[in-house]
Amino acid sequence: MRIRPIALALALPLLAPLIAVVAIGGSAEANVPPPPAGWTTVWSDDFDGAGGTLPSAANWIIDTGHGYPGGPGNWGTGEIQNYTNSPNNLSLDGTGNLRITPRRDGAGNWTSARVETQRSDFKPPAGGVLAIESRIQMPNVTGDAALGYWPAFWALGAPYRGNYWNWPGIGEFDIMENVNGINSVWGVLHCGVNPGGPCNETSGIANSQACPGTTCQAGFHTYRFEWDTSISPNQLRWYVDGQQFHSISQGQLPADTWTNMTSHAGYFVLLNVAIGGAFPDALNGPTPRASTVPDKPMIVDYVAVSSKGGGTTPPTTPPPGGGGSAYSTLQAEAFQQQGGTGVETTSDTGGGQNLMQVGNGDWALYRSIDFGSTPATQFVARVASGAAGGVSGLVEVRLDSRTNAPIGSFAIANTGGWQSWRSVPANITAVTGVHDVYLTFTSGQPADFVNVNWFTFGH
Repeated sequence: MRIRPIALALALPLLAPLIAVVAIGGSAEANVPPPPAGWTTVWSDDFDGAGGTLPSAANWIIDTGHGYPGGPGNWGTGEIQNYTNSPNNLSLDGTGNLRITPRRDGAGNWTSARVETQRSDFKPPAGGVLAIESRIQMPNVTGDAALGYWPAFWALGAPYRGNYWNWPGIGEFDIMENVNGINSVWGVLHCGVNPGGPCNETSGIANSQACPGTTCQAGFHTYRFEWDTSISPNQLRWYVDGQQFHSISQGQLPADTWTNMTSHAGYFVLLNVAIGGAFPDALNGPTPRASTVPDKPMIVDYVAVSSKGGGTTPPTTPPPGGGGSAYSTLQAEAFQQQGGTGVETTSDTGGGQNLMQVGNGDWALYRSIDFGSTPATQFVARVASGAAGGVSGLVEVRLDSRTNAPIGSFAIANTGGWQSWRSVPANITAVTGVHDVYLTFTSGQPADFVNVNWFTFGH
């Protein structure tokens, strides 16, 4: 979304003094650099390929038009360009870069490009850290010629896909934003409710810094975001060329706001160059102008997602017919088989569906769930119950067969309604490796006793 009101003009004093360091080179690196010691690459793309071709369809979705179908117009930001899947706007350059190039036709119509990762499950392993990083040269244009340029590298919460109206509660991390050719990178968190709320929407919680050494427009710089769950309270951090310029602590936000943006399946990563819209207009009035020069690309050397600590890293490609990390948020409705259950639209944060009014003897199967080599010892499920007084039951976890003994369970009774949600933890017998996971439901009464929205495991 990345909406910016006039108030964000107040962020300009946040521009940090230029810090003298060795200038960053202006060419692509041969490969994605290896992660630092202790980190593991979860996913990456170094944009190798023939010049003039589109980026890998296995890695990227190409967004087109002026908004998602059924979503807000002009992508919710007021930007004016039409996004296309034409190599004229989006292509590999044959030397290890992706170029996103805004164009303007003879009638004054702008086109550009926007891509987002196929994967939408990027989040830290339980008790670990996630990093999202890219090496980028912003469009090399400044002054009046740059008015309206709005390049960005960012991430949106997975529940936004298919909903498009649950922003900003599902969370947005703007890792690199820039407007109007200013020598600065903005890092922004969007969360909570709009307008206002704990993240001061639509501005978000922002900070900015001049690019070290070479300007943001004249050379490549590395932009990095870290989501750290290894410390309490958890922390979000933003970096440019290794210099931290912004951080937000879990303790700065209400507990439900933090939970809503961190407890879902994860995030997907986006790259785009918008033209015009709320942010560039807030700083310089209506954009673009007649002076704005087209054909200046954002050049992306690589994008990499890595993690360290905590549980295991989610597999790059989930096994067919199921799969995924035990430490990601597993949506209850995404079963491979079930008995006695149904699904319905949920009112819980993040939207989607939940298993509905489950009772004694019902079950759901989730195949090939990867617990890794560090034993999982905890289970958490998001549940709700409108069961009558005196009706309760057990939510159980079994591995590989419905007839095997449960490795853990918890009891649940009325929570205040079938859509009155709470997260309930339970200890489980230590488990490693890849297993079929069964949720089974046992009660001494025949009445339904629980709904389930999602579940996950931890250490």
